[in-house]
Amino acid sequence: MTGTGIRLHAPAPGWSLTADVVVVGSGVAGLTAALRCEAAGLDTVVVTKARLDDGSTRWAQGGIAAALGEGDTPEQHRDDTLVAGAGLCDEEAVRLLVTEGPDAVRRLIDTGARFDESAAGELQLTREGGHHRRRIAHAGGDATGAEISRALVDAVRARRVRTVENALVLDLLTDAEGRAAGVTLHVMGEGQHDGVGAVHAPSVVLATGGMGQVFSATTNPAVSTGDGVALALRAGAEVSDLEFVQFHPTVLFLGPDAEGQQPLVSEAVRGEGAHLVDADGVRFMTGQHELGELAPRDIVAKGIMRRMREQGAEHMYLDARHFGAEMWERRFPTILAACRAHGIDPVTEPVPVAPAAHYASGGVRTDEHGRTTVPGLYACGEVACTGVHGANRLASNSLLEGLVYAERIAADIAAAADRAGGEYHARVPRPVPSPQEPEHPLLAPETRLAIQRIMTGGAGVLRSAASLDAAAAALDRLDAEARDALHQHGKTAEPGVDSWEATNLLLVARVLVAAARLREETRGCHWREDHAERDDAAWRRHVVVRLNTDRALAVRTTDTPDFPATLPRVPGSARAAGTPRTGPSTPSRSSDFT
Repeated sequence: MTGTGIRLHAPAPGWSLTADVVVVGSGVAGLTAALRCEAAGLDTVVVTKARLDDGSTRWAQGGIAAALGEGDTPEQHRDDTLVAGAGLCDEEAVRLLVTEGPDAVRRLIDTGARFDESAAGELQLTREGGHHRRRIAHAGGDATGAEISRALVDAVRARRVRTVENALVLDLLTDAEGRAAGVTLHVMGEGQHDGVGAVHAPSVVLATGGMGQVFSATTNPAVSTGDGVALALRAGAEVSDLEFVQFHPTVLFLGPDAEGQQPLVSEAVRGEGAHLVDADGVRFMTGQHELGELAPRDIVAKGIMRRMREQGAEHMYLDARHFGAEMWERRFPTILAACRAHGIDPVTEPVPVAPAAHYASGGVRTDEHGRTTVPGLYACGEVACTGVHGANRLASNSLLEGLVYAERIAADIAAAADRAGGEYHARVPRPVPSPQEPEHPLLAPETRLAIQRIMTGGAGVLRSAASLDAAAAALDRLDAEARDALHQHGKTAEPGVDSWEATNLLLVARVLVAAARLREETRGCHWREDHAERDDAAWRRHVVVRLNTDRALAVRTTDTPDFPATLPRVPGSARAAGTPRTGPSTPSRSSDFT
C-alpha cells in the first residue's frame, strides 16, 4: 500500500542518520525491540520524544501479568483475557501473549529488572481486576514501570545503542514502492542534532505509546498525543478499534476542572483488599459482578459512573484505611506520596476517585509479527492493535504485550535481514520527496485544549449519538477553520512541537469519534447510553479506519466485502488467502492476517 501523500508541514530535514532499524519510542515495547534487534546484529537507532526514561511505562504501578505462579497456567490467563476483551479478542494473538509471556518476563529479569520477592526468593504476585489468580509481578511495591524502564534504559546504554532524545517524530518516509524508508523528526534543541532531520532505515518500529492527551483528564504523561497513530494514518496504514479507550476507574479526583495528567491509584490497591464506597460508606460494586470490586475495568468504571449519576456526586471513594500505615508505606509508597502531596492521607481517610482516560485498546492494525499494512512499518505496545485486548484490556496485560510483540517484531526483522544477506545492511532506501507545500494546515497550539474539552464532553466514559454527533461537528469546525485560514488568507500555524501535536490530536480524535459513532452498542469500554446492550449479532466485529488522500476518513467494518486484504502474507504460511486464523466463532479482521 502506498501512502496518502499527506505530510505535516515542516522544514526540510537538515541532517540525517542511516540504520537498519529505527525504533520510535522508549517504553517497554520500544526498548525491548531495540535491544533484541541490536542483539541480532542490526544497526539500530532509538528515537524518543523526551528522555529515554520518560513516557508511559515508568508510570505503570500495578505490574506485569504472566502465568508465573504455582498452579497458574497460560490457559487460565488466556481465559481471563478473553472475558475482559468482551468477545473481540483475537484468540491466536492472546494465545501467543500468554504462552510466550512467562519466558519474556524471565528474559526481562535477565536483562536486569528486579521484581519484589518473598523471603524465600520467590516472586511476590498480586491480583488485579479481571484476574482469577495472583499473577501480577511487581517492583518497588507500586513502582513496577519505573523499575522496568530503569533496567531497559541501563541495558540500552550499556550496549551503546544509538539514541536520539527529545525528538518528536513527524512522518514516515517511503520509497517508490511504498515501503517504509525511515522517518522525519524534530529534535528539540538538545544533544548532537537539532531541528528537523531524518533517520533512513528499511524497517521502522512504532512504539510511541498512547493518546490519552486527547481527553482533558488522563493518567497519561503530556507526551502521549497520539503521534504514532497519526503518523501511521498519514502513511496509509489502517487503524482498528480506536473507539475502545479504557478509562481507569480509580484515578485520584483533584476537582471537576482538573486537566492534564492525573495521579493513578493502582488496581493493585483493590487487589490487596481496598473497597469502593460512596459517601455513605456503602460498597456499591457488591452484587454487580462475581469479582465485585475486582471486576474488569470497564465494569468497575461503569459502576462508579452509575453511582455518581444516581447520587449527583463528582466522585466515589476508595477505602483502604484497614491496611494501616506499615502496609501503605511498604506496598504502595508511590500512591501514598501522591495522595499526601494533594492533602489526602489514605491511612486515615478514604481516597476520592473517579474514572479518567487511561489506555487505548485499539491502534495501528498489525498481524502476529507486528507488521502493519505498510510494508516495513511495524507497531507494538499501546500504539498497536494486535488483537490482544479486544474491547477492554485486562489489567497489567499492557507491559506483557509490549514485551512479547516487541520480541516478535525483532525476530521478524532479523529473519528478513538473514534472508536478504548483506543486501539488507547495504540497502539505503531512497525516500520519495515530500510535497513542497503542506497538504493541510497546522493547528494553532491553543486548539489542543479545545480538542480535549470536545472529546471529554462528547466521547468520554458516557457516549450517545447526540454527544458523538456534537463532538464530530465541533472537530470538523476546528478543521474547517484551519483550512479556510490557509486557503482564503494564506495563514497557518507556525511549524513547531505544539502545533504538530495539536494537529495529530485532531486527526486521532476524528478517527476515534468516527468509530464510536458507527458502533451502535455497548461493549467493553465503549459505553453508548442510547444503545445500552451488547449486540453480538451485529457488532461482534471490528471497525477499521484509514485516511484517504483527500483527508477524508474511510471507515469500514471487517465483514464489509469491498474492504480488501492488505496486510502482507506471512512468509512460509500454509494458510490460503482469506482463510481465518481463528475458529468460525471468533470475529476475524478483514484480511485475516494472511
